[in-house]
Amino acid sequence: MTAAQTRKLVQTYYAAFNKQDVDGMLSCLATSFVHEVSQGERRKGKPLFKEFLTHMNKSYKETLSNIVVMTDTTGAHAAAEFDLKGKYLATDPGLPKAKGQTYKLRVGAFFEIKNGKITRVSTHYNLKDWTKQVLGK
Repeated sequence: MTAAQTRKLVQTYYAAFNKQDVDGMLSCLATSFVHEVSQGERRKGKPLFKEFLTHMNKSYKETLSNIVVMTDTTGAHAAAEFDLKGKYLATDPGLPKAKGQTYKLRVGAFFEIKNGKITRVSTHYNLKDWTKQVLGK
């Protein structure tokens, strides 16, 4: 893939995210996809990621803006940084009680691409900041 094709793939992935379009997001992924988050468990495979996305869509309403996508010259790697605005809809186990709280975070992500599909995304955000916001501190 070219750098421009990789940029378009990542943009398509995030456009699907903003629509809460699980199938649209999954269509951007390789079968052997790996999802890594800075404050969570590593998920291997599209079925586990689909389960995660379905849960997230029930617990949170999130949209991304100011998305900046950067790629290496080969198109094999990309990074993105964006603003996330969300609303906490349903209590997640081990987290504060959901009461419709809103929050804003700056998020970064790193991608690996192979054969036109995302093989890995590693997402990083500040959980302490999120917790403070939903607790109203």
